[in-house]
Amino acid sequence: MVFDWFKRGGGEQPQPTPTPSPEPTPEPTAESVATSPEDEAMAWAREAFARLKAQQAQASEDQPSPTSTPLPIPSPQPEPPQPEPPLPTPAPEPLPTPAPSQGLSLLEQAAAQRQQRQQDQDARALEPEPTPTPTPAQTAAVSDEPTLGDFDDDFTWSAEVLAAQGRRVDDISLEEIDWLGRLRRGLEKTRQGFVSGLLENLGDDPLTPEVLDDLETLLLRADAGVQATDQVLDALRQRMNVEVVDPAEGIRFLKEQLRGLLDAPIAASGAQLIAPERDRLNIWLMVGVNGVGKTTTLGKLANLAVRSGYSALIAAADTFRAAAVQQVQVWGKRSDVPVVSNPSSNADPAAVVFDAIGAARSRGTDLLLVDTAGRLQTKHNLMEELQKVRKIIDRLAPEAKVESLLILDASQGQNGLRQAMAFAKAAGLTGVVITKLDGTARGGVALAVSSEAGLPIRFIGAGEGIRDLRPFNSYEFVEALLAGR
Repeated sequence: MVFDWFKRGGGEQPQPTPTPSPEPTPEPTAESVATSPEDEAMAWAREAFARLKAQQAQASEDQPSPTSTPLPIPSPQPEPPQPEPPLPTPAPEPLPTPAPSQGLSLLEQAAAQRQQRQQDQDARALEPEPTPTPTPAQTAAVSDEPTLGDFDDDFTWSAEVLAAQGRRVDDISLEEIDWLGRLRRGLEKTRQGFVSGLLENLGDDPLTPEVLDDLETLLLRADAGVQATDQVLDALRQRMNVEVVDPAEGIRFLKEQLRGLLDAPIAASGAQLIAPERDRLNIWLMVGVNGVGKTTTLGKLANLAVRSGYSALIAAADTFRAAAVQQVQVWGKRSDVPVVSNPSSNADPAAVVFDAIGAARSRGTDLLLVDTAGRLQTKHNLMEELQKVRKIIDRLAPEAKVESLLILDASQGQNGLRQAMAFAKAAGLTGVVITKLDGTARGGVALAVSSEAGLPIRFIGAGEGIRDLRPFNSYEFVEALLAGR
């Protein structure tokens, strides 16, 4: 079953099955009414888990079991007695060699023994080696399909986030549950410093100016940026001047402000999600400095496009880094995506893009992903070369929908913000992809990119796996950042 991540939105798709009817089941007692919100959320999560488990069981039944194929092979049993007659044939061959060795000299006996050993080695080399049967662990490692785990805290939190966005039980997929669990675990380092500090400062008392000062420190420590921090704190201070704000209301208002910062550039762009358009060439250009994960992100985007039902093609335009083309080809094989490259060293990146555009048109490809060489934003000659590649794309494919995505390493913090500012002028950026959120406590750089650079965040990566990169959703990001509050 194909799940289109590029078309993923709210729960607005009409579904004819009105199954979510178990809500009126609790008895109308005073205790049940008092605990209805938590009970309804848990009931929603249990029903979603049951539906996903039934879907997974049905999918496993539809697939032919691999154990059924080898069963008819051992059934004919007259085959084992047949190999008995050929056994004596190779046996007499080595026998005559040691017999005459009694009358031979020591050198001749040694030569005969060497010849016999050589014959034995040749006979063993001709024997067919038994094909190793893949173990269940190996088959699970090869498969990239998500699996349903236990009904644990990760699942209940993921179900609660989906339900809060208006999704219905029959409208969620295992892909979304799996991704939300990965996102929550990926933001663990940022959340440990941020949420633990909030818990220590908030307590059960209403918000005070001292608490806001501590919140300012936490936001700056997470590399949220000065502008984003000031905007959030100013909104909280205005709210405190109007009314008394308790901790629960303060957290809810903080989440609302953070989502507003992240959604502002997305709303200004006019597109909630970027998606390849059907019957039209779409070109996505990957730019960024060295070591931020451009090639890896490109490979994950290719896999995401294929899993969502689109055809993809990769242009290996990073012709300067050693083994860059080979790395792109490995990612292409993992997702069964063809790669256009130039085998010569130090080839012209614009020439590779030229060939890739022609190949994409002839094949009717939906999405062309272009990998570029890493470059510092201070190297003007390399930035001009990037502009040359962009001019080639605009001249050869004026009808194509072009997206220029900046790949940012979250661990670089405010330095990543400076990169965004410089690349926005040279490459005409239309979006940002933030990677390596799982390896840093500076996940707040997403707020700085949105507020100060004014660039919409299009994708985020929260792990090293091929499924650890998905379209950005501000609500899910903020909930994962403040999970537990």
